[in-house]
Amino acid sequence: MTSDTPTTSPRGVSLITATAIVIANMVGTGIFTSLGYQVTDLPTGFSIVTLWAIGGLCAFCGALAYGELAAALPRSGGEYQFLSRAYHPCVGFVAGWLSSTVGFAAPIALAAMALGKYLSGVTSLVTPLTASLVVVTVVTMIHSSGIHVGARFQNLATWLKVVLILVFIGAGMCVTNPQSVSFLPAAGDAALIASPPFAISLVFVMYSYAGWNAATYIVGEIHNPQRNVPLAVGIGTFFVSLLYVALNAVFLHVAPMKELAGQVDVAHVAANYIFGTQGGRIMSGLICLGLVSSISAMTWVGPRVTMVLGQDVRILSPFAAVTSGGVPWVAMLAQLAIVITLILTATFEKVLNYVQFSIQLCSFLTVLGLMVLRRTEPDLPRPVRCWGYPLTPLIFIGISGWMMTYQMIHQTRESLAGLVTILIGAVLYFISPKKQAKSAV
Repeated sequence: MTSDTPTTSPRGVSLITATAIVIANMVGTGIFTSLGYQVTDLPTGFSIVTLWAIGGLCAFCGALAYGELAAALPRSGGEYQFLSRAYHPCVGFVAGWLSSTVGFAAPIALAAMALGKYLSGVTSLVTPLTASLVVVTVVTMIHSSGIHVGARFQNLATWLKVVLILVFIGAGMCVTNPQSVSFLPAAGDAALIASPPFAISLVFVMYSYAGWNAATYIVGEIHNPQRNVPLAVGIGTFFVSLLYVALNAVFLHVAPMKELAGQVDVAHVAANYIFGTQGGRIMSGLICLGLVSSISAMTWVGPRVTMVLGQDVRILSPFAAVTSGGVPWVAMLAQLAIVITLILTATFEKVLNYVQFSIQLCSFLTVLGLMVLRRTEPDLPRPVRCWGYPLTPLIFIGISGWMMTYQMIHQTRESLAGLVTILIGAVLYFISPKKQAKSAV
């Protein structure tokens, strides 16, 4: 039995599950893959740790801004809701369009590709491509079973991943033959931090932190959203920032930079130094389970954005269909189709560079939109206010703008491809008849 509205679905997602969704969306492909792309141009421990600390600061400042917006505008949809209110429905629609087409599908594909790569270090019985395709299909089937099944699966997978990372960090700190890397500032570090490679490396870092806003996409399913969404976003982002800095320090502490450079499966390289070859294989297998958690979280969240678009835009109305249990099954199947297409047709780095510019642009506009709404709607009820305003939003805007500028200069083709996707969304908005949009408050 299906319906075209999700209103029959109870708000059954707790603060713990909402926080798990944030953590699972964040801790995934990026942290297990991106260091290999950074150490070639940033060959010092201090510059790498600073890179990840700045990324964490940027994400946390963004999380504070999103927390205020989610509490003030408590309807599922994330940037679709926020940008529609702050600027114009077209801007919101384009953000929702990005989320529906590549914003979640591309990270799911990246996580699946990384899982296949790590699994190839464990066994040769399954090809990386086959493993990628099977896992995205199985996870979609699990989430199609209902919100409560998905919540239980998500909690189990996420906390298993957190325990895995904590064990990895603890074991790495105890190695008897560490590398000679120093995490204190040295001559030349200031120049590295001010260099274009540092800004470009932020692309990978901010991709790793992407997902800190995950709970804002499913506001309609979270219990007491005006309290729990800001808490989930803030707690999850702060916790993950600490994990990321510690885990990258461990990678550099145990494995030579020359062996990490250019590698996608950097955690496998590090695990070999911590646990030996056999232990490294076991840890790679556990990392695969951790990546399943990321795939699961994004498989849950992404279709909810498409569902809200379907409620407001007539041409997309088929995607508003939900099961009696509140699962947006049409949107979920559409997302799976896009994920499979990306896995079959694109490489890991091309997918990442293509999607990251447009996603970061949406986040940039959303945080700026917080400041716009403070001026245009000063009387809007705000149960939660952004801590440190206006400094914290300005920090996010400044770091994001700096990163996107360098990305447009040095990765022009991929950045322009993202802008083309935005343009397609804008054209679709203006040629599509609209429904009566639902109130966000």
